[in-house]
Amino acid sequence: MGGRGRLVAAALAVAALVAIGTAVAATSKPDATAAKKPIIIGAAIDLTKNMAPFDAPAIAAAQIEIKKIDAAGGVLGRKFELKVINDQLDPNLTKQAAVQLLGQGADIIWVTCDVDYASPAVKAGLDKKKLTIAPCIGTDEMSPLRFGAEGKLAFSFGNAAQDEGAAMAEYAIKRDWKSGVVVTDNALRYFKDVCKAFSVRYKQLGGHVLSQESFTQGDKTINNVVTRVSNEKSAKIIAFCTSFAADQPAFVAGLRSLGNKTPIINSWAGDGSYWWSKNPKVTNYYFVTYASAFGDDPSKQVRAFEKLMAKAGHPAQTGGFITGATAIQVIAYAIKKAHGSTNGATLASILVQLHKFPTVSGKISFSPALHSVFGRSYRVIVVNNNKAKVLGQITAKSPAKIYCRKRPRPKLADGPGRTGPSGFRGSSRASGQCRTSISTSRVGRSSGSSARTVPARRRWSTSSPASTCRRQAASSWRVATSRAGVRIGEAGTGWPERFSKATCSVS
Repeated sequence: MGGRGRLVAAALAVAALVAIGTAVAATSKPDATAAKKPIIIGAAIDLTKNMAPFDAPAIAAAQIEIKKIDAAGGVLGRKFELKVINDQLDPNLTKQAAVQLLGQGADIIWVTCDVDYASPAVKAGLDKKKLTIAPCIGTDEMSPLRFGAEGKLAFSFGNAAQDEGAAMAEYAIKRDWKSGVVVTDNALRYFKDVCKAFSVRYKQLGGHVLSQESFTQGDKTINNVVTRVSNEKSAKIIAFCTSFAADQPAFVAGLRSLGNKTPIINSWAGDGSYWWSKNPKVTNYYFVTYASAFGDDPSKQVRAFEKLMAKAGHPAQTGGFITGATAIQVIAYAIKKAHGSTNGATLASILVQLHKFPTVSGKISFSPALHSVFGRSYRVIVVNNNKAKVLGQITAKSPAKIYCRKRPRPKLADGPGRTGPSGFRGSSRASGQCRTSISTSRVGRSSGSSARTVPARRRWSTSSPASTCRRQAASSWRVATSRAGVRIGEAGTGWPERFSKATCSVS
């Protein structure tokens, strides 16, 4: 059975484990806690397709942690009940699964580890004002940023891409790899945000980005990308942001087949051995992750948990497995602190205040701005000749700032929005001028297109009528993105208007 087949079989076995666990809970002998209503977690996740290597281990770890908590009496006498539906990454099935789980009394909704795939289930949970969580979504979009005010009830126990990319960059600089190429897979927002964060922090620390390359998983351009990257002879590091057992092995094997031995660094997206090619073997490949799935994690607690996974017949595929246990630990803590309440707003108000909260995956933090974890200690793992080894740990000094945020004066209503073109910045001056700057740099090339540049700076005086200022700002944005080769649809509907309002709003 190939790597993909093994993963599917493992995922289906996880579903069986969850079903058995639920059945056991339902048929166990009555005790002092039996009369109390269970805490129902409804999980709409992928167990058979691209997200299975990430969703399945996390849900298996969650089940193990649930059994541990229930064996000790549950949460204030209430036991957990975990219900799982395989949504197969189909948007309609994903929404239907969430609605079905809510109809079965789910107190908390658990979703797949990518926000785009998870969105239908997230919206269903938020519409019912339920705490809606993901074990390992790596963007900051489980928040009001994507879901509006209702997003205050959405959280991910995955590392924020801003934090993860920053950690990758800090490690690269620590190794004195100060010139590099950045290669982004546009298939997922997570991939794009990690590479943005890497680029921002890398440059801040003195690194020089020689070129930016991009592709979209399955678009059949990966060999062209391999050729261009291999031609960057002065690169000391290649930051590669993707996952899945398709273009990832093609890129790594392609470079090595050309004799290019430059170190490659990836995020948690590159964790796991399921994608490793046998010829050539994966070598000089680095990634940062939550925990080691190779039996050598520096934490005794994590190693013990990994053994429990293996004993249950579900060995960890990636370090992300530990996020499933972390999520259950935090949910249990929040419910206890809320005196047994599972009200979504009540639980969210507790989660958002967590700062360096100790869990099996290390200390985690949330904030009103970041509903994904930051401040976690990453494991740095290297793969040589298809053998993985933990080299050490690294904690990002702070998440990289990849989007414009609110500034106190002049008032910026909302940044420019997070879906704007890379490198676009809004800024302010005490003099009352509003200013935008667009970095003059190589824009990521895709499918063999040539590099493009965009203008460096435009200014408008806010002393002019607001409507005029906004028209000028929106017009300049359209011109700039057109020159940069960015389509309006890629940047998001209404983005220029949101940008112009932010630019021209003065307190």
